[in-house]
Amino acid sequence: MKPSHYTCLDRFLRYVVVDTQSDPESTSFPSTEKQKAFAQLLAEELRQIGLKDVTVTEWGYVSGTLPATTAQSVPVIGLIAHMDTSPDVSGYNVKPMIHRNYQGGDIRLGKSGVTINEADHPHLKELIGHDIVTSDGATLLGADDKAGIAEIFDALHYLISHPEIKHGTIKVAITPDEEIGKGADHFDVAAFGADFAYTVDGETAGEVEDETFCADSVILTINGVNVHPGYAKNKMVNAVKIASSIVMQLPRHALSPETTEDREGYIHPHYISGNEEKTVVKFLIRDFTIDGLKEKESFLKEIIESTIVHYPGSSHDFQVVEYYRNMKYKLNEDSRVVEYALEAVRRAGLTPQRQAIRGGTDGARLCYMGLLTPNLFAGGHNFHSRQEFISVQDMQKAVDVIIHLVSIWAEKAAQ
Repeated sequence: MKPSHYTCLDRFLRYVVVDTQSDPESTSFPSTEKQKAFAQLLAEELRQIGLKDVTVTEWGYVSGTLPATTAQSVPVIGLIAHMDTSPDVSGYNVKPMIHRNYQGGDIRLGKSGVTINEADHPHLKELIGHDIVTSDGATLLGADDKAGIAEIFDALHYLISHPEIKHGTIKVAITPDEEIGKGADHFDVAAFGADFAYTVDGETAGEVEDETFCADSVILTINGVNVHPGYAKNKMVNAVKIASSIVMQLPRHALSPETTEDREGYIHPHYISGNEEKTVVKFLIRDFTIDGLKEKESFLKEIIESTIVHYPGSSHDFQVVEYYRNMKYKLNEDSRVVEYALEAVRRAGLTPQRQAIRGGTDGARLCYMGLLTPNLFAGGHNFHSRQEFISVQDMQKAVDVIIHLVSIWAEKAAQ
């Protein structure tokens, strides 16, 4: 595509000024009404682009269909992004700034006092000459994942304007509440109708992510014995102290989010609440293999049990809640879904980077719901932060990758 043909920047700038922050404390779905309002706007835009069967479900999912341009039997491909922004940083009244022809150095975000320091973000050295979009520092930007939406919509616009490009049926879905881990809760895989899908929700240009953490949560409930503190000698068993002792026995220099990287997993106590009689501690357990996950859970259980025995009269409950599993286990069932994505990156003029995500995506859950769904880059950096930024040129490369990808599926089906 020629630069003048891209629409992703204009779309992106329109999207980020709409507040769609999700709420982890909400009991509704989607968690915020403003996501439903944005869903209606996106649905209307898909209709204007020319998609068929555009709908917004009662749960706030937006979907539509781009019909095939070939009579060949081609697998139906889904393209998925999410509409919500992180609850960690405000997404209200976003004021995007474009820093044209970046020539290196720190990037100051308006008058906020917030700076993106080049020394802390070495990837900026690869963006010399790019146009970089940021917020004004008062909010996050929202590239996660409104960049993905803009790129998908731009690719659809280009494909419908160029019917000579051969592709099979393309399904589109924009999901709510991904940032709070609920994006796939009401996703109807059968109704969506795709054979394979891709989320467009990654970071650096060229990345194809085909692995995630395996994820569990442990809920530890400690039962103590409460007695009036004035008469508690040899009677009180303080659940708060037991919980504190357990947490303090976790390694200080290993097995935590703040001490691990790459393919290292962790045990992360992230919530503690209670009193002398009852205290609850919640842990996130992460590893790239199921065996590694179970080893960490066993290690934590050993610490708990060896501590509890020193507090006669106390008891505990150790509950493991399964969250999601590494998508790699499922993606290995059909190598095409990742191989074609890597080839699309090459055809877009980039060097493919096969990456593992230290987290999860809608795609991880969708893989286990029967829809193989790796993750493609959207081009953003510093997600969930006031220092979030994205290169316009990297967004355009993401559009190119999507166009090449659907073409490759048609090309391979014809062979």
